[in-house]
Amino acid sequence: MTAAAGRLAEARELLASAPVVDGHNDLPWALREQCGYDLDKLDIAGDRSASLHTDLARLRAGGVGAQFWSVYVPGRLAGDHAVSATLEQIDAVDRLIERYAADLAPALTADDIEKAREEGRIASLKGAEGGHSINNSLATLRALHTLGVRYMTLTHNENNDWADSATDEPRHGGLTAFGREVVREMNRTGMLVDLSHVAATTMRDALDATAAPVIFSHSSSRAVCDHPRNIPDDVLERLPANGGVAMATFVPKFILPAAVEWTARADENMRAHGMHHLATTPEAMAIHRAFEADNPRPIATAATVADHLDHMREVAGIDHIGIGGDYDGTAFTPAGLDDVAGYPNLIAELLTRGWSHADLAKLTWSNAVRVLRDAEAVAREQQTLRGASIATIDTLNA
Repeated sequence: MTAAAGRLAEARELLASAPVVDGHNDLPWALREQCGYDLDKLDIAGDRSASLHTDLARLRAGGVGAQFWSVYVPGRLAGDHAVSATLEQIDAVDRLIERYAADLAPALTADDIEKAREEGRIASLKGAEGGHSINNSLATLRALHTLGVRYMTLTHNENNDWADSATDEPRHGGLTAFGREVVREMNRTGMLVDLSHVAATTMRDALDATAAPVIFSHSSSRAVCDHPRNIPDDVLERLPANGGVAMATFVPKFILPAAVEWTARADENMRAHGMHHLATTPEAMAIHRAFEADNPRPIATAATVADHLDHMREVAGIDHIGIGGDYDGTAFTPAGLDDVAGYPNLIAELLTRGWSHADLAKLTWSNAVRVLRDAEAVAREQQTLRGASIATIDTLNA
Protein backbone atom coordinates (compact mmCIF):
# COMPACT_ATOMS: atom_id res chain seq x y z
CA MET A 1 0.00 0.00 0.00
CA THR A 2 1.35 3.42 -0.92
CA ALA A 3 1.57 6.21 1.66
CA ALA A 4 -1.27 8.09 -0.06
CA ALA A 5 -3.50 5.00 -0.06
CA GLY A 6 -2.66 4.45 3.59
CA ARG A 7 -3.69 7.98 4.51
CA LEU A 8 -6.94 7.59 2.59
CA ALA A 9 -7.69 4.34 4.41
CA GLU A 10 -6.89 6.08 7.71
CA ALA A 11 -9.23 8.94 6.77
CA ARG A 12 -12.08 6.55 6.03
CA GLU A 13 -11.51 4.74 9.32
CA LEU A 14 -11.62 8.04 11.19
CA LEU A 15 -14.86 9.07 9.44
CA ALA A 16 -16.46 5.79 10.44
CA SER A 17 -16.32 6.91 14.07
CA ALA A 18 -16.46 10.70 13.62
CA PRO A 19 -18.45 11.29 10.42
CA VAL A 20 -18.89 14.63 8.73
CA VAL A 21 -21.58 17.03 9.92
CA ASP A 22 -21.84 19.10 6.76
CA GLY A 23 -23.26 22.60 7.14
CA HIS A 24 -24.80 23.16 3.74
CA ASN A 25 -26.10 21.12 0.80
CA ASP A 26 -28.44 22.55 -1.87
CA LEU A 27 -29.91 19.26 -3.10
CA PRO A 28 -33.50 20.43 -2.42
CA TRP A 29 -33.17 23.39 -4.80
CA ALA A 30 -31.45 21.20 -7.40
CA LEU A 31 -34.41 18.81 -7.21
CA ARG A 32 -36.80 21.74 -7.67
CA GLU A 33 -34.92 23.00 -10.74
CA GLN A 34 -34.14 19.66 -12.36
CA CYS A 35 -37.26 17.57 -11.75
CA GLY A 36 -39.88 19.71 -10.06
CA TYR A 37 -39.45 17.65 -6.88
CA ASP A 38 -40.44 14.46 -8.71
CA LEU A 39 -38.31 12.02 -6.74
CA ASP A 40 -39.05 9.22 -9.20
CA LYS A 41 -37.26 11.18 -11.94
CA LEU A 42 -34.15 11.84 -9.83
CA ASP A 43 -33.96 8.94 -7.41
CA ILE A 44 -30.99 9.56 -5.12
CA ALA A 45 -31.03 5.88 -4.13
CA GLY A 46 -30.66 4.83 -7.75
CA ASP A 47 -27.91 5.29 -10.29
CA ARG A 48 -25.51 8.18 -9.86
CA SER A 49 -26.84 11.25 -11.67
CA ALA A 50 -24.34 13.33 -13.60
CA SER A 51 -26.46 16.40 -12.82
CA LEU A 52 -26.18 16.04 -9.02
CA HIS A 53 -23.33 16.06 -6.52
CA THR A 54 -25.40 14.15 -3.98
CA ASP A 55 -26.95 10.71 -3.65
CA LEU A 56 -27.18 8.17 -0.85
CA ALA A 57 -24.32 5.98 -2.04
CA ARG A 58 -21.95 8.93 -2.31
CA LEU A 59 -23.01 10.30 1.07
CA ARG A 60 -22.09 6.92 2.55
CA ALA A 61 -18.81 6.80 0.63
CA GLY A 62 -17.98 10.30 1.83
CA GLY A 63 -18.48 9.45 5.48
CA VAL A 64 -21.32 11.93 5.99
CA GLY A 65 -23.12 11.38 9.29
CA ALA A 66 -25.28 14.49 9.42
CA GLN A 67 -26.38 16.95 6.77
CA PHE A 68 -27.95 20.37 7.00
CA TRP A 69 -30.15 20.44 3.90
CA SER A 70 -30.56 24.01 2.67
CA VAL A 71 -34.17 25.12 2.18
CA TYR A 72 -32.89 28.00 0.07
CA VAL A 73 -34.95 30.27 -2.13
CA PRO A 74 -33.37 32.98 -4.32
CA GLY A 75 -33.56 36.65 -3.48
CA ARG A 76 -35.60 37.33 -6.59
CA LEU A 77 -38.49 35.71 -4.74
CA ALA A 78 -39.85 38.27 -2.31
CA GLY A 79 -42.64 38.61 0.22
CA ASP A 80 -45.17 35.80 0.42
CA HIS A 81 -43.66 34.19 -2.71
CA ALA A 82 -40.42 33.65 -0.78
CA VAL A 83 -42.30 32.19 2.18
CA SER A 84 -44.29 29.79 -0.03
CA ALA A 85 -41.18 28.62 -1.85
CA THR A 86 -39.40 28.05 1.46
CA LEU A 87 -42.34 25.91 2.63
CA GLU A 88 -42.08 23.90 -0.59
CA GLN A 89 -38.38 23.36 0.09
CA ILE A 90 -39.14 22.19 3.63
CA ASP A 91 -41.74 19.80 2.25
CA ALA A 92 -39.20 18.43 -0.23
CA VAL A 93 -36.73 17.65 2.58
CA ASP A 94 -39.47 16.01 4.63
CA ARG A 95 -40.42 13.82 1.67
CA LEU A 96 -36.78 12.88 1.08
CA ILE A 97 -36.44 11.78 4.70
CA GLU A 98 -39.69 9.82 4.54
CA ARG A 99 -38.84 8.16 1.22
CA TYR A 100 -35.32 7.15 2.26
CA ALA A 101 -36.00 6.42 5.93
CA ALA A 102 -33.53 3.52 6.00
CA ASP A 103 -30.70 5.98 5.31
CA LEU A 104 -31.94 9.42 6.45
CA ALA A 105 -33.13 10.24 9.97
CA PRO A 106 -35.06 13.42 10.86
CA ALA A 107 -33.08 15.50 13.37
CA LEU A 108 -34.06 18.56 15.37
CA THR A 109 -31.59 18.42 18.25
CA ALA A 110 -28.02 17.46 19.07
CA ASP A 111 -29.37 14.33 20.74
CA ASP A 112 -31.17 13.43 17.50
CA ILE A 113 -27.88 13.70 15.61
CA GLU A 114 -26.14 11.39 18.06
CA LYS A 115 -29.05 8.92 17.92
CA ALA A 116 -28.94 8.82 14.11
CA ARG A 117 -25.24 7.97 14.24
CA GLU A 118 -25.95 5.12 16.64
CA GLU A 119 -28.60 3.83 14.22
CA GLY A 120 -26.27 4.06 11.23
CA ARG A 121 -28.43 6.69 9.53
CA ILE A 122 -27.57 10.17 8.25
CA ALA A 123 -29.09 12.84 10.50
CA SER A 124 -31.04 15.28 8.34
CA LEU A 125 -31.54 18.86 9.47
CA LYS A 126 -32.86 21.94 7.68
CA GLY A 127 -31.28 25.36 7.25
CA ALA A 128 -33.02 28.35 5.66
CA GLU A 129 -30.69 30.37 3.45
CA GLY A 130 -31.63 34.03 3.47
CA GLY A 131 -33.66 36.15 5.87
CA HIS A 132 -35.99 37.17 3.04
CA SER A 133 -37.57 33.74 3.68
CA ILE A 134 -39.46 35.12 6.70
CA ASN A 135 -40.87 38.21 4.92
CA ASN A 136 -39.99 40.49 7.87
CA SER A 137 -42.18 38.44 10.23
CA LEU A 138 -41.02 37.02 13.54
CA ALA A 139 -44.11 34.81 13.61
CA THR A 140 -42.99 33.31 10.30
CA LEU A 141 -39.53 32.77 11.79
CA ARG A 142 -41.11 30.83 14.65
CA ALA A 143 -43.23 28.82 12.19
CA LEU A 144 -40.09 27.79 10.30
CA HIS A 145 -38.56 26.63 13.57
CA THR A 146 -41.70 24.60 14.29
CA LEU A 147 -41.30 22.99 10.85
CA GLY A 148 -37.78 21.88 11.74
CA VAL A 149 -35.54 24.70 10.48
CA ARG A 150 -32.51 24.82 12.78
CA TYR A 151 -30.50 27.65 11.25
CA MET A 152 -31.21 30.70 9.16
CA THR A 153 -28.62 32.51 7.09
CA LEU A 154 -29.40 36.16 7.75
CA THR A 155 -29.05 37.14 4.07
CA HIS A 156 -28.34 35.51 0.76
CA ASN A 157 -26.62 37.38 -2.07
CA GLU A 158 -28.80 40.47 -1.72
CA ASN A 159 -29.54 42.77 1.19
CA ASN A 160 -32.91 42.38 2.84
CA ASP A 161 -34.86 44.99 4.78
CA TRP A 162 -32.89 44.45 7.97
CA ALA A 163 -29.41 43.09 7.11
CA ASP A 164 -26.61 43.76 4.66
CA SER A 165 -25.25 41.03 2.40
CA ALA A 166 -21.59 40.49 1.56
CA THR A 167 -22.32 40.75 -2.18
CA ASP A 168 -24.60 43.80 -2.36
CA GLU A 169 -24.10 47.53 -1.90
CA PRO A 170 -24.29 48.42 1.81
CA ARG A 171 -27.72 49.68 2.79
CA HIS A 172 -27.98 49.42 6.57
CA GLY A 173 -24.39 49.40 7.81
CA GLY A 174 -24.90 45.87 9.16
CA LEU A 175 -28.03 44.93 11.13
CA THR A 176 -30.95 47.26 11.77
CA ALA A 177 -32.85 47.33 15.06
CA PHE A 178 -35.26 44.76 13.63
CA GLY A 179 -32.33 42.64 12.50
CA ARG A 180 -31.02 42.55 16.05
CA GLU A 181 -34.49 41.48 17.22
CA VAL A 182 -34.42 38.67 14.63
CA VAL A 183 -31.15 37.47 16.17
CA ARG A 184 -32.61 37.62 19.68
CA GLU A 185 -35.72 35.70 18.61
CA MET A 186 -33.54 33.06 16.93
CA ASN A 187 -31.67 32.72 20.22
CA ARG A 188 -34.96 32.32 22.09
CA THR A 189 -36.25 29.59 19.77
CA GLY A 190 -32.95 27.73 19.47
CA MET A 191 -32.41 28.47 15.79
CA LEU A 192 -28.73 28.94 14.95
CA VAL A 193 -27.71 32.34 13.57
CA ASP A 194 -25.86 31.63 10.31
CA LEU A 195 -23.46 34.37 9.16
CA SER A 196 -22.45 32.99 5.78
CA HIS A 197 -23.35 35.39 2.95
CA VAL A 198 -23.60 38.44 5.22
CA ALA A 199 -21.45 41.56 5.14
CA ALA A 200 -18.62 41.80 7.66
CA THR A 201 -20.54 44.64 9.35
CA THR A 202 -23.50 42.29 9.76
CA MET A 203 -21.22 39.57 11.16
CA ARG A 204 -19.94 41.97 13.82
CA ASP A 205 -23.39 43.32 14.68
CA ALA A 206 -24.78 39.79 15.01
CA LEU A 207 -21.94 38.77 17.31
CA ASP A 208 -22.70 41.83 19.43
CA ALA A 209 -26.41 40.98 19.58
CA THR A 210 -26.41 37.21 20.05
CA ALA A 211 -26.56 35.33 23.33
CA ALA A 212 -25.91 32.00 21.58
CA PRO A 213 -23.08 30.62 19.45
CA VAL A 214 -23.27 31.46 15.75
CA ILE A 215 -22.26 29.40 12.74
CA PHE A 216 -20.93 30.09 9.29
CA SER A 217 -22.55 27.21 7.40
CA HIS A 218 -20.36 27.55 4.28
CA SER A 219 -17.65 30.24 4.38
CA SER A 220 -13.86 30.18 4.27
CA SER A 221 -11.01 32.55 5.18
CA ARG A 222 -10.77 36.04 3.69
CA ALA A 223 -7.09 36.22 4.59
CA VAL A 224 -6.39 33.21 2.36
CA CYS A 225 -8.75 34.25 -0.46
CA ASP A 226 -9.90 37.87 -0.44
CA HIS A 227 -13.55 37.38 -1.39
CA PRO A 228 -16.37 39.20 0.45
CA ARG A 229 -18.14 35.86 1.06
CA ASN A 230 -15.32 34.80 3.35
CA ILE A 231 -14.68 35.55 7.03
CA PRO A 232 -12.21 38.28 8.10
CA ASP A 233 -9.69 37.37 10.76
CA ASP A 234 -11.11 39.82 13.32
CA VAL A 235 -14.42 37.92 13.14
CA LEU A 236 -12.73 34.52 13.36
CA GLU A 237 -10.90 35.80 16.45
CA ARG A 238 -14.26 36.41 18.16
CA LEU A 239 -15.52 32.83 17.77
CA PRO A 240 -13.85 31.39 20.89
CA ALA A 241 -15.63 33.90 23.15
CA ASN A 242 -18.90 33.34 21.29
CA GLY A 243 -18.56 29.55 21.05
CA GLY A 244 -19.41 29.51 17.36
CA VAL A 245 -18.19 27.39 14.45
CA ALA A 246 -16.96 28.47 11.00
CA MET A 247 -17.55 25.73 8.42
CA ALA A 248 -15.16 25.97 5.47
CA THR A 249 -16.72 25.77 2.03
CA PHE A 250 -15.40 24.15 -1.15
CA VAL A 251 -16.70 26.64 -3.77
CA PRO A 252 -13.65 27.41 -5.94
CA LYS A 253 -14.40 31.12 -6.40
CA PHE A 254 -14.37 31.53 -2.60
CA ILE A 255 -11.19 29.58 -1.91
CA LEU A 256 -8.84 30.00 -4.89
CA PRO A 257 -7.78 33.58 -5.75
CA ALA A 258 -7.17 32.66 -9.40
CA ALA A 259 -10.76 31.40 -9.68
CA VAL A 260 -12.37 34.67 -8.56
CA GLU A 261 -11.83 36.58 -11.82
CA TRP A 262 -12.49 33.51 -14.00
CA THR A 263 -15.82 32.87 -12.29
CA ALA A 264 -16.87 36.49 -12.73
CA ARG A 265 -16.40 36.08 -16.49
CA ALA A 266 -18.17 32.71 -16.49
CA ASP A 267 -21.11 34.22 -14.60
CA GLU A 268 -21.34 37.07 -17.10
CA ASN A 269 -21.35 34.52 -19.92
CA MET A 270 -24.28 32.75 -18.23
CA ARG A 271 -26.24 35.98 -18.01
CA ALA A 272 -25.47 36.72 -21.66
CA HIS A 273 -27.14 33.40 -22.50
CA GLY A 274 -30.21 34.30 -20.48
CA MET A 275 -29.36 32.00 -17.56
CA HIS A 276 -29.03 32.77 -13.86
CA HIS A 277 -25.36 32.64 -12.92
CA LEU A 278 -26.04 30.14 -10.11
CA ALA A 279 -28.02 27.72 -12.28
CA THR A 280 -26.72 24.13 -12.35
CA THR A 281 -29.27 22.49 -14.63
CA PRO A 282 -27.92 20.33 -17.50
CA GLU A 283 -28.62 23.23 -19.90
CA ALA A 284 -26.70 25.65 -17.69
CA MET A 285 -23.78 23.27 -17.30
CA ALA A 286 -23.57 22.85 -21.09
CA ILE A 287 -23.09 26.63 -21.36
CA HIS A 288 -20.44 26.51 -18.64
CA ARG A 289 -18.58 23.66 -20.34
CA ALA A 290 -18.52 25.51 -23.67
CA PHE A 291 -17.09 28.59 -21.93
CA GLU A 292 -14.54 26.48 -20.09
CA ALA A 293 -13.37 24.86 -23.32
CA ASP A 294 -12.25 28.27 -24.57
CA ASN A 295 -11.23 29.63 -21.17
CA PRO A 296 -9.39 27.02 -19.06
CA ARG A 297 -10.60 27.08 -15.46
CA PRO A 298 -8.21 27.45 -12.52
CA ILE A 299 -8.55 24.25 -10.51
CA ALA A 300 -8.87 24.17 -6.73
CA THR A 301 -7.96 20.97 -4.86
CA ALA A 302 -8.36 19.44 -1.42
CA ALA A 303 -5.09 21.17 -0.54
CA THR A 304 -6.71 24.53 -1.32
CA VAL A 305 -9.46 23.83 1.23
CA ALA A 306 -6.86 22.56 3.69
CA ASP A 307 -5.00 25.88 3.40
CA HIS A 308 -8.15 27.64 4.58
CA LEU A 309 -8.69 25.20 7.42
CA ASP A 310 -5.08 25.55 8.56
CA HIS A 311 -5.51 29.32 8.77
CA MET A 312 -8.97 29.20 10.35
CA ARG A 313 -7.64 26.77 12.97
CA GLU A 314 -4.73 29.08 13.73
CA VAL A 315 -6.97 32.13 14.19
CA ALA A 316 -10.18 30.70 15.71
CA GLY A 317 -8.88 27.50 17.30
CA ILE A 318 -9.63 23.84 16.69
CA ASP A 319 -12.91 23.98 18.64
CA HIS A 320 -14.43 26.53 16.26
CA ILE A 321 -14.12 25.13 12.73
CA GLY A 322 -16.11 22.69 10.63
CA ILE A 323 -17.06 21.80 7.05
CA GLY A 324 -19.82 23.08 4.76
CA GLY A 325 -19.24 21.89 1.23
CA ASP A 326 -22.12 23.69 -0.59
CA TYR A 327 -22.64 20.71 -2.89
CA ASP A 328 -25.40 21.04 -5.49
CA GLY A 329 -25.26 24.79 -4.94
CA THR A 330 -22.23 25.44 -7.13
CA ALA A 331 -21.41 24.72 -10.75
CA PHE A 332 -17.78 23.84 -9.98
CA THR A 333 -16.02 21.87 -7.27
CA PRO A 334 -12.34 21.23 -6.41
CA ALA A 335 -10.49 18.30 -7.90
CA GLY A 336 -10.76 15.41 -5.47
CA LEU A 337 -13.80 17.00 -3.86
CA ASP A 338 -15.96 16.55 -6.94
CA ASP A 339 -19.04 15.45 -4.98
CA VAL A 340 -20.12 14.34 -1.50
CA ALA A 341 -17.99 11.20 -1.76
CA GLY A 342 -14.84 13.34 -1.60
CA TYR A 343 -14.60 14.18 2.11
CA PRO A 344 -12.05 11.40 2.82
CA ASN A 345 -9.66 13.11 0.39
CA LEU A 346 -9.78 16.29 2.48
CA ILE A 347 -9.24 14.37 5.71
CA ALA A 348 -6.31 12.52 4.12
CA GLU A 349 -4.78 15.86 3.12
CA LEU A 350 -5.11 17.16 6.68
CA LEU A 351 -3.52 13.96 8.00
CA THR A 352 -0.49 14.66 5.83
CA ARG A 353 -0.28 18.07 7.49
CA GLY A 354 -0.09 16.54 10.94
CA TRP A 355 -3.66 17.00 12.14
CA SER A 356 -4.38 14.54 14.95
CA HIS A 357 -7.33 12.16 15.02
CA ALA A 358 -8.73 14.06 18.01
CA ASP A 359 -8.58 17.38 16.17
CA LEU A 360 -10.07 15.91 13.00
CA ALA A 361 -12.95 14.45 15.01
CA LYS A 362 -13.69 17.96 16.29
CA LEU A 363 -13.61 19.32 12.74
CA THR A 364 -15.89 16.67 11.27
CA TRP A 365 -18.30 15.90 14.09
CA SER A 366 -18.13 17.20 17.62
CA ASN A 367 -17.82 20.96 17.01
CA ALA A 368 -21.04 21.07 15.00
CA VAL A 369 -22.94 18.86 17.44
CA ARG A 370 -21.72 20.95 20.36
CA VAL A 371 -22.77 24.29 18.82
CA LEU A 372 -26.32 23.04 18.30
CA ARG A 373 -26.44 21.69 21.85
CA ASP A 374 -25.20 25.02 23.22
CA ALA A 375 -27.84 26.93 21.22
CA GLU A 376 -30.50 24.64 22.70
CA ALA A 377 -29.27 25.47 26.22
CA VAL A 378 -29.37 29.20 25.50
CA ALA A 379 -32.93 28.85 24.16
CA ARG A 380 -34.08 27.16 27.36
CA GLU A 381 -32.61 29.98 29.40
CA GLN A 382 -33.98 32.73 27.14
CA GLN A 383 -37.47 31.25 27.29
CA THR A 384 -37.48 31.79 31.06
CA LEU A 385 -36.59 35.44 30.54
CA ARG A 386 -38.84 36.54 27.66
CA GLY A 387 -41.82 35.46 25.65
CA ALA A 388 -42.26 35.41 21.89
CA SER A 389 -41.46 38.78 20.35
CA ILE A 390 -44.34 40.59 18.62
CA ALA A 391 -42.09 43.40 17.36
CA THR A 392 -42.52 44.53 13.76
CA ILE A 393 -40.10 45.96 11.29
CA ASP A 394 -42.18 49.14 10.97
CA THR A 395 -41.90 49.91 14.68
CA LEU A 396 -38.27 48.93 15.19
CA ASN A 397 -36.85 50.33 11.95
CA ALA A 398 -38.83 53.57 12.13
